[in-house]
Amino acid sequence: MKVMVTGATGFVGKVLIETLSQKGHEVSVLTRDPESARFKLPFHCDVQSWNLEDTALSSNALKGVDAVINLAGEGIAGGRWSETRKQEILQSRVLSVRRLVEAMSAMDEKPKVFVSASAIGFYGDRGDESLDETSAKGEGFLSDVCQSWENEIIKARDLGVRTVACRVGMVLGHDGGALGNMLSPFKMGLGGNLGSGSQWMSWIHINDLANMMIHAIENASMEGIYNAVSPNAIRNKVFTKTLGKVLKRPTLFPVPKFVLKLGLGELSELLLASQRVSAKKIEETEFKFQYSQLEEALKEVCGHNYHEVSLEQWVPQSVEKTFEFFKEAKNLEKLTPEFLKFKVLRQSTPTMQEGTKINYSLSLHGIPIRWQSEITGWEPDSKFTDIQIKGPYGHWHHTHEFENKNGGTLIKDRILYQAPFGSAGDLVAGRFIRKDLEKIFKYRHKAVDTLFAHT
Repeated sequence: MKVMVTGATGFVGKVLIETLSQKGHEVSVLTRDPESARFKLPFHCDVQSWNLEDTALSSNALKGVDAVINLAGEGIAGGRWSETRKQEILQSRVLSVRRLVEAMSAMDEKPKVFVSASAIGFYGDRGDESLDETSAKGEGFLSDVCQSWENEIIKARDLGVRTVACRVGMVLGHDGGALGNMLSPFKMGLGGNLGSGSQWMSWIHINDLANMMIHAIENASMEGIYNAVSPNAIRNKVFTKTLGKVLKRPTLFPVPKFVLKLGLGELSELLLASQRVSAKKIEETEFKFQYSQLEEALKEVCGHNYHEVSLEQWVPQSVEKTFEFFKEAKNLEKLTPEFLKFKVLRQSTPTMQEGTKINYSLSLHGIPIRWQSEITGWEPDSKFTDIQIKGPYGHWHHTHEFENKNGGTLIKDRILYQAPFGSAGDLVAGRFIRKDLEKIFKYRHKAVDTLFAHT
């Protein structure tokens, strides 16, 4: 299938499009920031600009598309819920769906299926009540958002498009989501129950969520609303104990309810609301969960020791010519933004090869830094890796691959890195490090485009 995805640069979206590609689907992406998307998307694919606030979406954007998966929306946990912020959260969800449905309505040959995220926030705070797709709407801001969201989603059904809304629970995955801000304190032994710890948490592993959405586009019998949660909801105190067990850390520091409310305001309902949500309906479609038990899901997520960045870029040059450029350490200066004041100082061998050590100098936020890397995995015209021996990161492992594709070269970069000082460094500076890397690699992408267009 040709699948168009919105929200592809987000936490779930990146895993979804990679899984779609692995399953043989052709992926296109709609995004408000194509330039930034090049850094965030894990592989090279068709990227189209979409400013949903300013303009209607042309039906040509969906031409030839078999399935649309919508994940667009402002992050709910990105800050306190001021009235302005609440309006942004609501409008970003409602308007994204409205634009997609409007575009589909103008098409003679429409997509066969439309799958959109919603959320279990629809149910509100329901104590110990068991909740399924027939349960009534709850109360509160998130319930109202989800109702308005779903009201727009089901309009696609009136166009004759098979429509599925996935009420997504708490998503567990590496490098983001519910655990994004939680893991560092827990790794440092500072974790504990939230509030009383008695509230039910309905969760899903990110791989299961991606596979569930793909299951929805591939399974023609699926239509309507489905809870996207694992079959085993747990109480917060069980979640806390299990996470501590997986990390082999104590969980002795509970966060009282009043502290959460004082610090987060209305946003605290995300952490304190009790939602015991059933997965029975999706299981009846013969969907198989890979991670149905919390401990196995947390072991997979916490088993990632490093942060990861995966990038792909196509250039209209041969593999030989492309590799020739990248094997010259001095050329790194052409790919690095000026604010880093990056210089290659010396190289241990006349030409790059297995075991070559390269010394650099740079300035990071005004701090002068010396960096030494070593070349490993040297495969001319195909692949090499540079690993940090001395430098600003706790760990740095950058693999460069070069592949013949469409008469040019697909450049693949995979970076595994760790903040200095481990979990404490992540807690203090993890977000800033990620932003710096995005800025650096956005510059690199532009520079490669320019240089290889004229070589």
